[in-house]
Amino acid sequence: MSPETKKAIEKLREQIRHHDYLYYVLAQPEISDREYDGLMKRLKDLEDKYPQFKTDDSPTVRVGAGILEGFKTIKHKQKMVSLDNTYSFEELQDWDERVHKGLVRNERVEYVVELKIDGVSANLTYEKGKLTIGATRGDGEAGEDVTENIKTIRAIPLRFLNKDIPDFIEIRGEVYMERKDFDTLNKEREKEGEILFANPRNATSGSLKLLDTGEVAERRLNFFVHSLGEYKGLDVLTQWEFLERLRKWGVRTNPHSKLCKSLDEVIDYCKIWQEKREKLTYDIDGMVIKVNNLSQQKKLGFTLKSPRWAVAYKFPARQATTEVLNINLQVGRTGVITPVAELKPVECAGVIIKHATLHNFDEIKRLNVKKGDRVLIERAGEVIPKIVKVVQGRGRQPFVIPKACPVCKGKVVKEKEEDVAYRCINPSCPAQIERGLIHFASRAAMDIEGMGEAVVSQLVKLKLVKDYADIYKLKKEDLLKLELFKDKKAENLLLAIEKSKNQPLSRLIYALGIRHAGEKAAYVLAHKFVTLDNLIKTRQEDFDAIYEVGSVMAGSIVDFFRQESTRSLMKKLEDAGLNLQEKIIPIKKTLFTDKTVVFTGELKNFSRNQAESLVRQFGGNPSSSISKNTDFVVAGDNLGSKYNRAKKLGVKIIHENEFREMLK
Repeated sequence: MSPETKKAIEKLREQIRHHDYLYYVLAQPEISDREYDGLMKRLKDLEDKYPQFKTDDSPTVRVGAGILEGFKTIKHKQKMVSLDNTYSFEELQDWDERVHKGLVRNERVEYVVELKIDGVSANLTYEKGKLTIGATRGDGEAGEDVTENIKTIRAIPLRFLNKDIPDFIEIRGEVYMERKDFDTLNKEREKEGEILFANPRNATSGSLKLLDTGEVAERRLNFFVHSLGEYKGLDVLTQWEFLERLRKWGVRTNPHSKLCKSLDEVIDYCKIWQEKREKLTYDIDGMVIKVNNLSQQKKLGFTLKSPRWAVAYKFPARQATTEVLNINLQVGRTGVITPVAELKPVECAGVIIKHATLHNFDEIKRLNVKKGDRVLIERAGEVIPKIVKVVQGRGRQPFVIPKACPVCKGKVVKEKEEDVAYRCINPSCPAQIERGLIHFASRAAMDIEGMGEAVVSQLVKLKLVKDYADIYKLKKEDLLKLELFKDKKAENLLLAIEKSKNQPLSRLIYALGIRHAGEKAAYVLAHKFVTLDNLIKTRQEDFDAIYEVGSVMAGSIVDFFRQESTRSLMKKLEDAGLNLQEKIIPIKKTLFTDKTVVFTGELKNFSRNQAESLVRQFGGNPSSSISKNTDFVVAGDNLGSKYNRAKKLGVKIIHENEFREMLK
């Protein structure tokens, strides 16, 4: 083992990183694919022979690290916000006016215009130039840790080139799939008799969630960086400067980004790509316009959901005409019955369309659409297109709203006259059970760790679980039938299931997924009735004395427990040994006792649910709306309209640190 061997390995790594930079960032390769593969093979052979020199940022890790156990949730240092959309140049001009109003009068504004890649957002964390975390966007606050899958994407550098590297940086971008790679993937799936992906974005999303990194590597995913998250040790003044710095680090940005001096330039550039987008080798569905100056971005700030300094311009919808072959009914997790039009296959926006959503039965009535009609469909970036209008009314038979669930034949209700949704209220309906089980096992409900979407899907598919109570009948030999399950994993899940039996009644009520009864309502009901039996026997008028329960929620609860299928399910849960009571702990007087508390902005140390749960535990009443009766508002970062309303009403405002002190 000589120093020369280590130097040879390091030299090969540098060569491969250099050629990755030339190929993916500059699009100017200097060697053939065969020569590149030769360098990679030599490096792999040396690392296999001398494993003590192998590192986790070596180019060889891109071939895949094997089978993963699953994905943990990871919090982003800075929230990943979504953009507001504009659909016309007039709306874009309105946004430009709002930008100028938010800045000093006559202040000059430049814009950076970037292609809006139709992919999946990801957040990459680099520490001292080394990739440490790759995560999905998730809910914006936190996503799934898919680092090993991210490492298989050759367009993402595992280590920055050594030029002005920051100590810490989050960079955001889009993972996507080239059209040719998407076509190849679907052809392979067709040969194997597997379900085809609807479009490249759908395929990309599915690929990032695969547990076999070797399979992810074969999918040939790609990546463009477009945004900056949290950072330390970076000195840039503009978005354009940030994009240029990325290229120096060896990070791939879209070559079609443009710096514009005025909105007129922005609109002209949008028009160009609106016409020539099909010439690209990947899908885009619009343009993203950002204020270039970072200090101006900071002045403009954010709304609760979106930055005021950036907006998306969505290209006009693409349309096609076709025939309605049938109107089918789908039943969702909450029992909502959604009509979906089955269409004669037609190409629209480069995708073969076979179905279109009709949203609800009122929409069918509004459109007057029938089986056999010729209709105009529209796809504006959505995976499932919609029907815009009937072009030729060829159908003869008007659509009839069902009186029974199309799946279980259970009762279908419309809770209020003004509602548009009809729903099946049978909790054991097979069509609802998969989504219902996922909710039942979720962290805020029964908290069964290890029973995520993939596990539930297999349990239902293998008919091992048909209702919530069947979870508690599962045996080790049942779980070993599931993919990727070995002894230890099966034992851990069984322990989590057993542990969930001790959850308080409030968790169980929430887990049952009763319409209108959310987490807060479940807590109130459990503390009011103490036992499940008391709740089941309650009549609608008995809820009148409970301030937090309105007539709609009361009716929903009574209807739910009135069903024979629900009562049967409750008996099975009782026989399984679940706790059906709420332990009432006398609360000493605290700073929160009988106080109404509202949270606004982003909290650093708590999720919103955690913070509200703590207030309830200390005898307070968390609320989502501010009034003169609000005792105080807890303010986090990126404050919105609630904060301004609180100031206007003279409501006491405290900050998160004060809230934490009060909890002590």
